[in-house]
Amino acid sequence: MDKTYKKYPIEEKIAEYINILGRFCGKRDIKILNADELKNKYKIDKTDIMVLFGGSIIAGGDVLADAMKKGIAEKYIVVGGMGHTTEYLRKEMHEVYPAVITANLSEAEIFAAYLKEKYNLNPDFLETESTNCGNNISYLLKLLKRQNIKFSNILISQDAAMQYRMETVLKKYMPEISVINFAAYSATAAVRDGELIFIEDISGMWKMKDYITLLMGEIPRLTDNKSGYGPMGKNYIIHVDIPAEVENAFNELKKIYGTLIRRADQRYSSK
Repeated sequence: MDKTYKKYPIEEKIAEYINILGRFCGKRDIKILNADELKNKYKIDKTDIMVLFGGSIIAGGDVLADAMKKGIAEKYIVVGGMGHTTEYLRKEMHEVYPAVITANLSEAEIFAAYLKEKYNLNPDFLETESTNCGNNISYLLKLLKRQNIKFSNILISQDAAMQYRMETVLKKYMPEISVINFAAYSATAAVRDGELIFIEDISGMWKMKDYITLLMGEIPRLTDNKSGYGPMGKNYIIHVDIPAEVENAFNELKKIYGTLIRRADQRYSSK
């Protein structure tokens, strides 16, 4: 157990602060990924495109497989080259499914191999060059243009910690497109025997420390100020309003987990 967890007593409110950030970042615009939900909320039978982004844990592959079996979209795409989550995905995927040889594969290729091995399914396209949330989107759009794929709506699924930011990047590039969010998982933190745990059994789930690190890194990125990613800062994403509840949860967690805030890794910056 990391010393960060031993330094402070784990109280229920800490778990709730984590869950507040998780709910905010891990957007799901529909409760269940099925045709009825799409029909009821968006008046469509299926989306033009569904995209799984490779920053997700293994559970993202299951979400995509479920959508493919249900016929949720016209086209299915997996996006992801090699970035800060790639090595974790390689390790977790190979441990869970040894038949999936992940060494040197991009995130998109890993998920494609997983879909084939477990479900005998094949996505329509793979994007294997992107390295971060920004060029996940720009390279995706280049692929769609190259393949002459027209669309007015798109369903996106990314790791829950990064889901909201992925939407904000896409809306910067294509504000006219209807974006439907369905994060790859929904995790609930709780306290058991003095330790933080996840209530759900989620395939390939991050260790709690890693999950907190990802969530804590998102709030400064989404905050529209000089150091954030919004129009007032780096201008990577559209403006985001951070609710007071989320800002308070972040500030309270920062008192304990301030050293876990993930900084940008320059190895994966856009060239």
